[in-house]
Amino acid sequence: MRTYVDNSELIEIAVKTRYLREQSDPDRNRYAFAYTIEITNLSSEMVKLLNRHWLITDDNNRVEEVIGEGVVGQQPEIQPGKTFHYTSGAIIKTKFGTMEGCYEMLKANGHTFKAAIPPFLLAQPHMVH
Repeated sequence: MRTYVDNSELIEIAVKTRYLREQSDPDRNRYAFAYTIEITNLSSEMVKLLNRHWLITDDNNRVEEVIGEGVVGQQPEIQPGKTFHYTSGAIIKTKFGTMEGCYEMLKANGHTFKAAIPPFLLAQPHMVH
């Protein structure tokens, strides 16, 4: 699991990925991955996840942009010291790829900010040394 901390807004984001062999079809250039995200609110006030913005890039530099409200149909409110986690997926056309993006968050005081998620790897197990 890789962890990223936005020190200015005190949001910690941890990412874990997994290759979905049963949903992949390499003969048809279909590689499915699940990713689990844990968002921890290290601040002293509630935050709400409003929107997501992802860039999913395969090994051919083909980019898919995903923009939408919330995550997995929710706009969770995360209390101070609490963690929200969810699992979702991505399908790419190559054995390797990356995802990166951000969440637009709203503080209880009305201030909005973006919590960045640096690039993380999508890859079959044992393919990267």
